[in-house]
Amino acid sequence: MASQRGESAAPAAAPAKKRKGLDKSHYLYIAVIVAVIAGAVIGLLFPEVGKSLKPLGDGFIKLIKMMIAPVIFCTIVLGIGSIAKAATVGKVGGLALAYFVVMSTFALAIGLVVGNLIHPGEGLKLAPYDPNKKAAVDSTVDFLLGIIPGDIPVLPTLLAAILVGFALQKMGPQGAPILKAVGYGQALVFRILIMIMWLAPVGAFGAIAAVVGATGFQAIISMATLMGAFYITCALFIVVVLGGLLKAVAGVSIFKLMKYLGREYLLIFSTSSSEAALPRLIAKMEHLGVSKPVVGVTVPTGYSFNLDGTAIYLTMAALFVANAMGTPLDLGAQVSLLVFMIIASKGAAGVTGAGLATLAAGLQAHAPQLLGGVGMIVGIDRFMSEARALTNFTGNAVATVLIGTWVKEIDGGRVDRVLAGAEPFDEETMLAGHSGVQDAAEQPAQPAQPVLAHA
Repeated sequence: MASQRGESAAPAAAPAKKRKGLDKSHYLYIAVIVAVIAGAVIGLLFPEVGKSLKPLGDGFIKLIKMMIAPVIFCTIVLGIGSIAKAATVGKVGGLALAYFVVMSTFALAIGLVVGNLIHPGEGLKLAPYDPNKKAAVDSTVDFLLGIIPGDIPVLPTLLAAILVGFALQKMGPQGAPILKAVGYGQALVFRILIMIMWLAPVGAFGAIAAVVGATGFQAIISMATLMGAFYITCALFIVVVLGGLLKAVAGVSIFKLMKYLGREYLLIFSTSSSEAALPRLIAKMEHLGVSKPVVGVTVPTGYSFNLDGTAIYLTMAALFVANAMGTPLDLGAQVSLLVFMIIASKGAAGVTGAGLATLAAGLQAHAPQLLGGVGMIVGIDRFMSEARALTNFTGNAVATVLIGTWVKEIDGGRVDRVLAGAEPFDEETMLAGHSGVQDAAEQPAQPAQPVLAHA
């Protein structure tokens, strides 16, 4: 990843490797867009045909449900291990983890507040999902859906994962091989999840066609409202919350920091993943004037535990599904969902489908009848991924500056000069040898590294 930007300055052989056409994720993105448009058209023009395509969405939801328990188990076990490692770094690690928990919780709460203000999905009144009810489908469809394994209860899995995580932590060095094995298991689980996400266009087509066929143009308006509200919420969170905190603590303008990270934003926007910019963020934060130890602890740990954009998405999407199904969540259910999301969302960054799986897990744990509405989210999830990734990335950049300021490991004068353009970042540092910084930075979150390989 680190060498992507530097290829233009490499010898003549490099350009041959530089352009290989679109990345695979772009093909998936385009396919989802086409599928959503096609599903909406079919649902509007041929409502009955659209309704008959519902098994396509149901099948995709069952595949996601199948992966919920493995994702939760591996993520929580490794997450607890990562917390232990980061905490051993001392003051920086403890302060960073405390900040990440507070900000993620705050972002989740903001998602709930906005969701309660705009009531996304209200008025659709989709039929609740009943796993015990046999749908009126032909024997072939019933047979194919029956092949997909059933789901494992989420809350018992969560409890087991927490116990295993703390047990491995107590085992010390003896538990390291087991933790490493769980890390490889998590890589396998997410690889399967990525494979399943390639069926997202099919699931989105069936789900959108069925929803639009049943509710008409109202479904399109509701989904557009959710997307617009989510983008606005993320923008306000970056400018007002993160920007205000950055200005108050470090005296740095959020707009200058974002301008400094402009190339990284373009890279993230093109890949829909903040993981692509991880090595560049490490290099740029060091160039900005934050000390290497602070950057080495804060950035990699933040990529697993400081997911502000994902947090906003999870709570807003959950409220959207609940309202669309005609069963809005009361305050108690929203608070318990908030607590679950705080735990379950840790460590699942950078992997296609992880946010969707976490959303499905939260709904299954608190209101299984709402799982049928996840199909609508499949259709618009990819449209919201850029905002999630950009918000996550900005949150980690701001966190690095804040932690550096709090522990007095930042050169304020250098920060001013760099952001003013007096000391521009040297792109040559991304060519040959930033691996040492990256390797050192990855140490706090080592167990989770197999997961972060692909986004």
